[in-house]
Amino acid sequence: MEAALKFKEVCGIQAEAYSGAEVQHGPMALVESGFPMLVLAPPGPAFEGLLVLARQMRERGARVLLAAPPGTPDAELPLAATGHVDLDPVAVVQSFYRMVEALALARGLNPDQPRHLNKVTRTQ
Repeated sequence: MEAALKFKEVCGIQAEAYSGAEVQHGPMALVESGFPMLVLAPPGPAFEGLLVLARQMRERGARVLLAAPPGTPDAELPLAATGHVDLDPVAVVQSFYRMVEALALARGLNPDQPRHLNKVTRTQ
């Protein structure tokens, strides 16, 4: 969910977050040739299933960016790993931040000053 939020905030790209299991329900109906997908596949119990999902989506014609630990076949975005399954999600987010910053800059946007947003949001 953090990755989808950052795509919106700093890149101006509509994004939604789903687990690998959730994708195989309603969202899968949207996947067709050229559909962009980022698959985050950190080490852990869901790893192999996420690799299968990425392959299946590519077979449907989706443009899949696979983020996985270094050495994972077909992975284009390396994910840092901590060696501890409970800490790996933190490393995944840190790996993603570098990529989303580069994407924002490539789109001519300043990731430190998102449009229409403030660093601090006051609520009542």
